[in-house]
Amino acid sequence: MTPSSMTLGAYNVEAENPQSLAKFWSELTGGTPHPGGESVYIAPSGERGFALFIQPFNGPRPDRQSSHLDLTVPWGQRESDVARAVSLGAVIQWHVLDEYPHVQWTTLADPGGNLFCLAEHPPQD
Repeated sequence: MTPSSMTLGAYNVEAENPQSLAKFWSELTGGTPHPGGESVYIAPSGERGFALFIQPFNGPRPDRQSSHLDLTVPWGQRESDVARAVSLGAVIQWHVLDEYPHVQWTTLADPGGNLFCLAEHPPQD
């Protein structure tokens, strides 16, 4: 199999107010927002970061979100990062803490209602 040179360019999100949602995500991730027209591109923070592209809604919001971001934080840091996300405007949806031995996570909704998870993996012995 030939290795892929594919990388994630940006995760795209629609919002009622792209500028307001960009403020949340840039503060959470440390990325730099670059407004352009009605949309905002948030450049990645550092080598391991990721980009986001936030644009206005182009139709009604679906009843079910078919994808979401899983963000990984160092073991022992999830609770403080969840608290920080909540202080920025996120809302906790649920926690999954003991269903899987290899991961714990909290699912949140950003201020626009888009789901994302903050996960931590225990150290390997």
